[in-house]
Amino acid sequence: MDSIIILKQVHKAYPQAGGMQTVIHELNLTITDGEFVAIVGPSGNGKSTLLNLLTGIDHPSSGEIMVNGAALHKLNNEQLARWRGRHVGIVFQFFQLLPMLNLLQNVMLPMEFLGQLSRRECRQRGQALLDLVGLGDKARLLPSQVSGGQQQRAAIARALANDPPLLVADEPTGNLDAATADSVFRLFAHLNDQGKTLVMVTHNETLADAAGRKLEIRSGRLHADTKPGRSFAEAR
Repeated sequence: MDSIIILKQVHKAYPQAGGMQTVIHELNLTITDGEFVAIVGPSGNGKSTLLNLLTGIDHPSSGEIMVNGAALHKLNNEQLARWRGRHVGIVFQFFQLLPMLNLLQNVMLPMEFLGQLSRRECRQRGQALLDLVGLGDKARLLPSQVSGGQQQRAAIARALANDPPLLVADEPTGNLDAATADSVFRLFAHLNDQGKTLVMVTHNETLADAAGRKLEIRSGRLHADTKPGRSFAEAR
């Protein structure tokens, strides 16, 4: 199968008062189209920085990053924003839904930003995505009117708005209770079964063990790369 993500000698450092602090050390990594990858490791060891590099939110200090055929290390911020809108969906720990918009309007936003569908088509697709995540009957509600788990499901629907080949999630279950976290993970697994490539940072080892591949990042380096091969039921 084709590789959707290729990192070659990727290095990331940030300036600090005492000099440069390295967060990612010459990382080499390949992820195949259709994989479900969980990234684990202690806090402050570079996991979220790695996701920011994969999504073009941040630039590498050196090295090459290829995602779905695009050389992210060569693109400027404007080019990265356009690329990101079409090729990657991002799910955050704190949902980041706009509070003044209802769930349907939140899901429609990325489609309207891309500008390839009519308003009616955006609305129809947005409703279909809310149906997919089990929120079809809550489309007109504001984020504050639904639970945290429902907000996260709406955020997943928004991430899928432009049908990106890659879905990236940063601690997507970190603010959810165990039962709700399980349901969100099952939704991710369903999307992966449908062909989406998923890369998820998590501190939940149970969920990580149920992904197809598990990467452990320590001190900005790839410490372990395993394939647990456990079903969700076995991991629990």
